[in-house]
Amino acid sequence: MTIAKHARLGATLLATTVLSTAAGAQALRAPRVLPPEAAAVTLDQLSVEGENGTSVGYLTKRTRSATKTDTPLIDTPQSVTVVTQAQIRDQGFQSIEEALRYVPGIIPHQGEGNRDDLVIRGQRSNADFYVNGVRDDVQYFRDLYNTQRIEVLKGPNALVFGRGGGGGVINRVLKEADGVPIREVLVQGGQFWNKRVALDVGDRVNENVFFRMNGVFEDTGTYRDFVDIRRYGVNPTMTFLLGPATTLKLSYEYFHDERTADRGIPSQFGRPYRYRQNIGTFFGNPDQSYAKVDAHIATATLDHLFESGVQMHSQVRFADYQKFYQNVYPGGAVNAAGTSVNLTAYNNETPRTNYFSQNDFTYKFDTGILKHTLLGGFELGYQEGTSMRQDGIFSTTGTQTLAVNPFFPVSRVPVSFRNIASGANSRYDLGLAALYAQDQIEIGPHLQLIGGLRYDHFDFQATDRRTNVQQARVDDLLSPRAGVVVKPLENLAFYGSYSVSYLPSSGDQFSTLTPGLAISQPERFENAEIGVKYDVSPVLQLTGALYNLDRYNQRLQDPNRAGFFLATGQTSTQGAEIGANGYVTDWWQVAGGYAFTDASITSGFSNGATSIRPGNRVGLVPFNAFTLWNKFDVTREFSLGIGYIQTGQTFASSDDTIRLPGITRFDLGLFYRVNDFWRAQVNIENIFDRRYIATADGNNNISPGAPRVIRFQVIARF
Repeated sequence: MTIAKHARLGATLLATTVLSTAAGAQALRAPRVLPPEAAAVTLDQLSVEGENGTSVGYLTKRTRSATKTDTPLIDTPQSVTVVTQAQIRDQGFQSIEEALRYVPGIIPHQGEGNRDDLVIRGQRSNADFYVNGVRDDVQYFRDLYNTQRIEVLKGPNALVFGRGGGGGVINRVLKEADGVPIREVLVQGGQFWNKRVALDVGDRVNENVFFRMNGVFEDTGTYRDFVDIRRYGVNPTMTFLLGPATTLKLSYEYFHDERTADRGIPSQFGRPYRYRQNIGTFFGNPDQSYAKVDAHIATATLDHLFESGVQMHSQVRFADYQKFYQNVYPGGAVNAAGTSVNLTAYNNETPRTNYFSQNDFTYKFDTGILKHTLLGGFELGYQEGTSMRQDGIFSTTGTQTLAVNPFFPVSRVPVSFRNIASGANSRYDLGLAALYAQDQIEIGPHLQLIGGLRYDHFDFQATDRRTNVQQARVDDLLSPRAGVVVKPLENLAFYGSYSVSYLPSSGDQFSTLTPGLAISQPERFENAEIGVKYDVSPVLQLTGALYNLDRYNQRLQDPNRAGFFLATGQTSTQGAEIGANGYVTDWWQVAGGYAFTDASITSGFSNGATSIRPGNRVGLVPFNAFTLWNKFDVTREFSLGIGYIQTGQTFASSDDTIRLPGITRFDLGLFYRVNDFWRAQVNIENIFDRRYIATADGNNNISPGAPRVIRFQVIARF
């Protein structure tokens, strides 16, 4: 990239910012200007992407996700990190877990080998996932084939997203039919029989109708013995310009993912069991350990500008997920003699159907010297499903455990499954309704305020299918948000914010409701944060944040009443984050940062037979984590990417008994642009082949990190 081109990209972003903030209702009603019919996007234009051209390379300048209004990130009083399509492509990752490895404050959780699961600012969640701002909360592994960018919004986000989200939320913005001709094919291969093909095709049917389709097929092995992945998906989208003030977007996705469920290795003597020798060793029965999902997701989005100047953004989504997973895995530690480890087994059937309607109304007006961006809206939702857990009985023992030799830990012993008294067997439904209002006030060029309030009504019912006993709970919750932005310079902003979020007593996945849960108060998250954002140039942003995040009302098992809880658990997280995204020079891009996270148990609680005491560190959260991805444009055709991940030691769980070593990993990318329409790349993960622990799910389900892995990729646009 030349200096002149760098300047043009910066000018594009500046012009976009000026237009989007200064345009009035007449400009918003004007027809969209599109490229000529034959002007297909070339590979040389891959660095500029996103809605309204708001991203360049690894930097995104504005988003509507944090405030539900189109707002520059520098004016958003919250820590937000965006992983752009350019970064996703350069790093060659296809999973949420790996794509967010370079985001400060994000730690991947194993998720029992069957789902995306993250720890954000010391708060674990497998439900705080969204697509274009709408909840996508089922437990499965998501693919990035149709993803335009991934937005990480940290801290409680109840005003925008509703329940949960105590540490933050992950919002995927999908590719859409925008009228720009595109014909792209991606072919990938690599070690462990990695095979992947992705397609992205789009064009204009006519001046008012646009079409786009993304598809993917992948069939791959992994560095773990017996662990295979097979997935495929298709996502057609259409956009209809119904008039100068009205746009309708339609999207449908079918996605299938089936893989071996891998729970990793056990521990021994307070550390992962011989993890340097067990990188690929599977513990359990790979033939009976698998996870699969079939997802059908349909969305309609209507945007309309009324004569009064009120903008409406309305989304309706139907999503049906058929999810099942089963594990035969290490259920305990290797014994002191190193001669035996117990396996255990279970399965879980968790189908769910979601119906959501979100409706936002935005109006801009002035009162004297004050400029207002007023938001009001409501959300309606209905979720229904079943939860059926069955525990495994080994045929040779007639019990729920089977002892195996840890040197030969693969078992083919038949396992039968049954629903025992302690296992879930329920059907449930959740009705929700929310109202929210927010005002962004600009007081001259140097001061901005934001304040808002959300009301949520949750009506949850669950019926035990064995007894037909029904439990119900209704929660009415108020979640405030307040923030201030001080801008001594146009490109420098200091901010402060306060926000609250709640997690109802039924938890992230709300699949069952016992009598004890039915009387438990919702968990409460409170976050206070100050920070700074500095646009060093139009294409480089530095950010910093200090925060205090407290979590209240975590449920503790009542020692005097089985099945009941004491809502006295509490954690506290104090942290600091530094981020950098964009072009340092016209030939050097960066994405990454540093996170200091002190997440500890304030009020202890019981997790089964394990004692979690005040002062313990929260599991999987290191004090220090540093990540930095660099891309160097050596010549016009050849580029080099170098990534570095360094984290301190952690504990596998919050009882602080199994210590996990820190991580040091280098990644490499080599990129060659043959011409305007062909690009080849090689990605090498863990180039120095270091042995490390990637993540865990408790003390005896520990995942070794990948050894050196090489992947090849060819991208053609025509």
